[in-house]
Amino acid sequence: MSLPSRLLGFAFAAADALVEVDQHGVVRFALGAGPAPHMPMAQWVGTRLIDVFDAESAARAHEALDGLKPAQRLSGVDVTIDCGKGQIRRAQLSAFCLPELAPTLSLALSYQADISNAPTPAVSGPIKDPQGFMAQLRHRLMNETPQGLQRLDLAFIDVEGDQQLPTAARQKVHEDIVRVLQGLSLDGNSATQLTNDRYALVRPSGAQQDLSAEINAVGQVNGIELTARTMQAALGSDPAAALRAMRFAIEACLREDTMEAPQSYFAETLARTLRDADHFRTLVRDREFSLHYQPIVCLGERAIHHYEALSRFPRSHGPGPAIRMAEELALIETFDRTVAEMAVTRLRTSASRKLQIAVNVSGASLANDAYITALLALTASAPELRSRLLVEVTETAALADLASANRRLASLREVGIRVCIDDFGAGSASFDYLRGLNVDFVKIDGTLVKDVQAEARSRTLIAHLVELCRSLEMQTVAEMVETEAQAQALTELGVTHAQGWLFGRAEAEPNPRLPTSTPVVARRRGSTETWG
Repeated sequence: MSLPSRLLGFAFAAADALVEVDQHGVVRFALGAGPAPHMPMAQWVGTRLIDVFDAESAARAHEALDGLKPAQRLSGVDVTIDCGKGQIRRAQLSAFCLPELAPTLSLALSYQADISNAPTPAVSGPIKDPQGFMAQLRHRLMNETPQGLQRLDLAFIDVEGDQQLPTAARQKVHEDIVRVLQGLSLDGNSATQLTNDRYALVRPSGAQQDLSAEINAVGQVNGIELTARTMQAALGSDPAAALRAMRFAIEACLREDTMEAPQSYFAETLARTLRDADHFRTLVRDREFSLHYQPIVCLGERAIHHYEALSRFPRSHGPGPAIRMAEELALIETFDRTVAEMAVTRLRTSASRKLQIAVNVSGASLANDAYITALLALTASAPELRSRLLVEVTETAALADLASANRRLASLREVGIRVCIDDFGAGSASFDYLRGLNVDFVKIDGTLVKDVQAEARSRTLIAHLVELCRSLEMQTVAEMVETEAQAQALTELGVTHAQGWLFGRAEAEPNPRLPTSTPVVARRRGSTETWG
């Protein structure tokens, strides 16, 4: 198993194999070592998980996993895998339901015995059994003690200088290094050798020992000069947050197929992710970002209907990467609530009683009642503001439970807050949203709008969408409208509203005046005025 693959499993439970199953119990992703040489993990994809277990284990696993809720974890379920050919293998099953992936479950299998139901003694020693290190981290991250976790650091150490040694001598150096790192690690049992020249350990944050100096001392004892490079990332004391950060970093690592040193890239990316997450929390807490307002017009009247509030971060080319990170690391709900607070404040203080503002809300924020409760509380003392507020539901983090999300959005619509499906046509869940959510507006993604003149297919799609929305009593908004010809074509197709540089860019203050002529500057390639 490659190191990036090992790290992917490490992100959830750090066992022999990682499996993800959908809400129907069907395996959609499998990675790691198969339970038998003739049974690779890839063979599991597309099959029901319980079909790979014997009958007793299938019932036990089904009972244990059924009803596992977001943010819940499960460990220590004994199962027996049917390997075929009259062979079985015993394993322990762990599970974790990340809220942003629900109802998908992330499972890990730790094999406990060899095939043919013949247990063999586990190979001792941290070098030959790096799973000991993985299990230690799993215990620390996924089985929080009543006293709570202390803050931990994850360190990677790259060692050079022993490559020319004979095999036996080099093996002794490896053993000495691991022995020293074990002594410096948490509980004396949280270090391992990952590759020939890479080691890892978990230790309490703030530990003062110089790892490079300790490695140099091992080299002196063995009569060679060893050099070490250490990379360290704080895991914090929140197990779910640590797992999310590791998953985010690993996915970035796996996207870089041409990397020469994926291990180093992972460690550096993890450290950067954790730093960026802390920075994002500070920005949101201190409101060190701003909202800019882009007009949305009624196409027939060419009058401003409302403004979309778009976030702008200091020294950033765009909010997209920050928003995606916030969704992955479960920071988006606080951000969405802060944006809503800022928009409501603008409505309260505006001299114009006609000002209307749309705010974006991630699908992740609709996974529970907190966002809706906060928004209703924000406007409780001034209910007249609710008719001037719109909520745009983005598809960047897909809604796992449309029925529950629709119930929550209905409570907004009941008090006069209108709802819009954002970026329709950009993602795979667009029609699911249209079918499952009762809303007031549907915003047509700019990728369809930009070709409305040149491509008959785009015109046909928009025409059918407009007719469908009309029958469902929904209005339509076309985004990324940049030319008068596009606006005319959209009007002829029946689109009711439009947004784009033709009608004005996002500005720090809502601009009540529309441009008097079509902008002559073409859109920069890849530029977007949306929040994510």
